Amino acid sequence: MEWFTAPDYWPARLVFQRALAVVYLVAFLTAALQFRALLGERGLTPVPRFVERVPFRRAPSLFQWRYSDRLFAGCAWAGCAVSAALAAGADSLLPLWGAMLLWLVPWVLYLSIVNVGQTWYSFGWESLLLETGFVAVFLGNEEVAPPVVVLFLLRWLLFRVEFGAGLIKMRGDECWRKLTCLDHHHETQPMPGPLSWFFHHLPRPLHRVEVAANHVTQLVVPFLLFVPHPVSTAAAALMIATQLWLVLSGNFSWLNWITIVLALSVVRFPGDHPSTAAAPLWYEVVVLAVAVLLVFLSHRPVRNMISRRQVMNRSFDSLHLVNTYGAFGSVSRVRYEIVVEGTADEVARKDGDWREYEFKGKPGDPRRWPRQFAPYHLRLDWLMWFAALSPSYAGSWFGTFVERLLENDRATLRLLRRSPFPPDAPPRFVRARLFRYRYTTWRELRETGACWERTYVREYLPPTRLTSSG
Repeated sequence: MEWFTAPDYWPARLVFQRALAVVYLVAFLTAALQFRALLGERGLTPVPRFVERVPFRRAPSLFQWRYSDRLFAGCAWAGCAVSAALAAGADSLLPLWGAMLLWLVPWVLYLSIVNVGQTWYSFGWESLLLETGFVAVFLGNEEVAPPVVVLFLLRWLLFRVEFGAGLIKMRGDECWRKLTCLDHHHETQPMPGPLSWFFHHLPRPLHRVEVAANHVTQLVVPFLLFVPHPVSTAAAALMIATQLWLVLSGNFSWLNWITIVLALSVVRFPGDHPSTAAAPLWYEVVVLAVAVLLVFLSHRPVRNMISRRQVMNRSFDSLHLVNTYGAFGSVSRVRYEIVVEGTADEVARKDGDWREYEFKGKPGDPRRWPRQFAPYHLRLDWLMWFAALSPSYAGSWFGTFVERLLENDRATLRLLRRSPFPPDAPPRFVRARLFRYRYTTWRELRETGACWERTYVREYLPPTRLTSSG
C-alpha cells in the first residue's frame, strides 16, 4: 500500500527514536540507583509486600512471578544497556522484526517496574513514557519508511498531553483564568530549579503573558498538529519552545523532555531521505491492528477530557496503553517544607543538639541554591513535597523512612545529600518539623545570601526513637 508510509518523515523518526532511547536510559538509571531504599526487600514500600496483595491482572509485571533486589537491579541495568544500544542505533543493524522486538524490551522492563512502583511511580510521566514507548515499537527501522498511522498515533498522543493539560487548568484553579497562577507557581512548585527564583521575580505583567501564551499553546495549537506541513511543523516547534521554557523554570523529571520528543516526531526536517523497500504485508497488518486497538481505547481519555469532572494522570488499563494527562490543575499559594532532624542526645529536648538532614533537591538550608536535576527524577524529594501538603500522602512510608534514618541505613542515606551523623553513630532520636518557605527579595538576597526565608509552623512528627534501643 503506497499510502502506508511517509518517506519525508524518515529524519523525524530517526531523531525521535534516538531521543526516546535517551529518556528511557534516564528512567532506568533513576530506577537502578534508587529502588533499593524505596522498593527493595527492606525498602520503604517493599515490592514483595505489594505483589502479595495485588494480582497480576491489575499490575502485570515480571516481579509478580519472582522478586529479589538482585533481579530488580538486573532488570534496571539491562534496561539501561538496551536503551543505550537503541540510542546508538542498534535497531538499524537488525531486520525489521528484530528492531521491533528490541524496542519492546525496554517497554516490558519499564512496565514491570512501574506496575510495582506504587506511590513512587504514580506520576504522569511514567505512563507517558510507557505509552510513547509502546507506539515506538511499531515505528520501524531503516528497512521501511515511517508508517503514516504510527506518526498519527504519536500526534494524537501529543494532542492529548497538551490539550488535556490545558483543559485541566481552565476547569481547575481560578488563577489560570485570571492569569495569576505564575505569581505563585515558581515558588510553590514541587522542586524548584536554579533559575526558579529569577522566574518568580519577573514582572507580574510578564507572568500574565506567560499564562496566556500557555493557554494558546495548550488549547489552540494542538489542533494544528493535524494540519499538513509546514503548519504542523510550526505548531510542534512552538510546543518545543514552550517546553524548553518549562525546563529552565523548574525540575519536572522527564515530563518536558518526553513531550519534546513527541513534538520532534511531527517536525518535517529538510533534506533527502534514503530509499527504502516497500513495507512487508505482515508489518502492515500488525501496525494497522495496533492502530485500531489504540484508537478504540482512546474513547476513555476522550470521555475524560470532555467531562466536567476531568481527572489528570490516570491510566485506563494495566498496560498503560492509553492514558490521560495533565498537570497543576491547582496551584499552591504557600510553600511548606518538612525539615527532618536527628539528635544523639540521651534525652530529646526541644533546645537540644538537633542536626538537619539535607536532601538532594528539595529546599532545606535557606542559603543553599536549588540545583538542576531533571530529567533525572529524585523520587523521595518529590514525595516529601506532597507529604508537606498533607500527612496522608506519606502515611504508607514516612514512618519507615524515619526508622531507616534511626538505623543509619546505607541505602536510604544514599537518597540524601548529606547525613549529619557518621555511619557508625546513628541518631538516638529523629523528628520532623513543618516550615513555611518563601523566596527572599532581591534586597534580602544581597544582604543574607539566602534564596529562601523560612518560618516554623508546627511539629510534623514528635521525637521518635527505635523501640529496641529503649
